[in-house]
Amino acid sequence: MHLTLSAASEPQGGIAGWAAGLVESFGGPGAGAAIALENVFPPLPSEVILPLTGFAASQGALSIASALFWTTLGSVVGAAVLYGAGAVFGRERLHAWWAKLPLVKASDLVRTEQWFARHGTTAVLLGRMVPVFRSLISVPAGVERMPLPVFVALTTAGSLGWNTVLVMAGYWLGDQWDVVGVYVGVVSKVVLALAAAAVAGYVVMRVRGRNRERP
Repeated sequence: MHLTLSAASEPQGGIAGWAAGLVESFGGPGAGAAIALENVFPPLPSEVILPLTGFAASQGALSIASALFWTTLGSVVGAAVLYGAGAVFGRERLHAWWAKLPLVKASDLVRTEQWFARHGTTAVLLGRMVPVFRSLISVPAGVERMPLPVFVALTTAGSLGWNTVLVMAGYWLGDQWDVVGVYVGVVSKVVLALAAAAVAGYVVMRVRGRNRERP
């Protein structure tokens, strides 16, 4: 079955065309593979892949159950890859790398680790529903060696919630599935802007602090 993308989307190329080809050729496993790659490479947007998978389900290319199962499995697999990278990289290497960065202190990283120790489960669960952060949160989870069964369970629950919302939106919107990406894209930009502002504010405070410390 050929998936006809809406006029507002990328008809024969780009990410939408690539994802449509995977779903059309491989069904649920194709959608799962696309989402696994999206988790490892955040520039691949789930707000395109998931609604498109829902649209494919509305066209009979796969069932809703298959769409949710495979995309959630893909999310877990992609997150596990980043978790493994964090575990292999390790705390000592992270501290060695951190020590080479300007405007930061070892104590800053220690506080971050302490924060993750207190709030890690919430961060992994709810972080799966925040664009960009949903991928990155897997790395500190691996570095801090969060128990793998706990990580997988939280990732599965959070991913299932996120995937269900976007897949069902694509299913209900039909050939207007691409509208989902517009609204989620706005949220993504807001999140990135807030993160950038937080980083900029931190750098300014660190620079001012160092200037005050100078004799």
